[in-house]
Amino acid sequence: MGKQTPLYDKHVVMGAKMVDFGGWDMPLRYGSQIDEHHQVRNDAGMFDVSHMSVVDFTGPHVREFLRRLFANNVDRLTTQGKALYTCMLNEQGGVIDDLIVYYMDDSWFRVVFNAATHDKDLAWAQEQAQPFAVEITEPAGLAMIAVQGPSAREKVCAVFDAPERSVVTALAPFTAAQVGEWFVSRTGYTGEDGFEIILPGSQAGDLWRSLYGEGVQPIGLAARDTLRLEAGMNLYGLDMDEETSPLVAGLGWTVAWEPDSRDFIGREALEKMRSEGVTQKFVGLILEDKGVLRSHQKVIVNGHAGGEITSGGFSPTLGKSIAFARVPKDAAGTCKVEIRNKQVTAQIVKLPFVRNGKAVL
Repeated sequence: MGKQTPLYDKHVVMGAKMVDFGGWDMPLRYGSQIDEHHQVRNDAGMFDVSHMSVVDFTGPHVREFLRRLFANNVDRLTTQGKALYTCMLNEQGGVIDDLIVYYMDDSWFRVVFNAATHDKDLAWAQEQAQPFAVEITEPAGLAMIAVQGPSAREKVCAVFDAPERSVVTALAPFTAAQVGEWFVSRTGYTGEDGFEIILPGSQAGDLWRSLYGEGVQPIGLAARDTLRLEAGMNLYGLDMDEETSPLVAGLGWTVAWEPDSRDFIGREALEKMRSEGVTQKFVGLILEDKGVLRSHQKVIVNGHAGGEITSGGFSPTLGKSIAFARVPKDAAGTCKVEIRNKQVTAQIVKLPFVRNGKAVL
């Protein structure tokens, strides 16, 4: 048996199929994965993401430290509560993790790491923090619930009493606020509007029940994956890892090159890659033939096996199989994908596939 979130019993009572995910017992689905996917695209759904790692960085030199630790520049965070998506790189320019960092005040930044990378992320950050006298702590006993979908804002705000409701209502996308004991951010991993709420685990069941009372349906990991795939959002371990730079993982936009004087970890390696010329690009694929696109399938461009699928699956919104792939930088039009020793045709497209619930083609 793996680790259990504070909402484990709720998942079991609601009939969830539980699976191991990074050492945690998590709900894969509660019923139909397709129905759960459409619930988020058309209304609102809630996810238990309590397995994610919430870490606070504090101290008088915390901004200076994070300026070096992350590829994106925390100096862009000047408004309290503002969030930034970034990668944390190793010296070779590989991605240790992708994450969101929140600026709460000049001596406190909050970071949410991926669950599967918790141990290495924490060890790396602690090692790099030593010269800066930054304190790194994990608040104990927390839960995290994500509510996503076009109706998410209305339904989340309904569970708050005034004046807390006015604070939540006023949150702009990619901002957060401390609302009593709860940390509320307008962020997510589905391509839809929504919130991620970090709160004491002892209060998670009551919030889950209140959201359900507002018509927010529980959603499992399976639909979460198809939602993020449609939205063009990378998954650590598949679309990037410590051997992959953000420049070939579709994450070049998260690297802040200016100012030239900012010496972030991995910069030298990335600049070398950029000067030598990156030979691959990160694209979307839409399968034109029958079959399902999956990770590690070979992509053939102009008769040569020069690419590979990183993530793939069926898109409920498009009704077709889709994927992310790294392909030669000059690839365009169509390509072939090798599925069970057979080559099938796929269209090369820009990401995302879906934006605000609508196909982008």
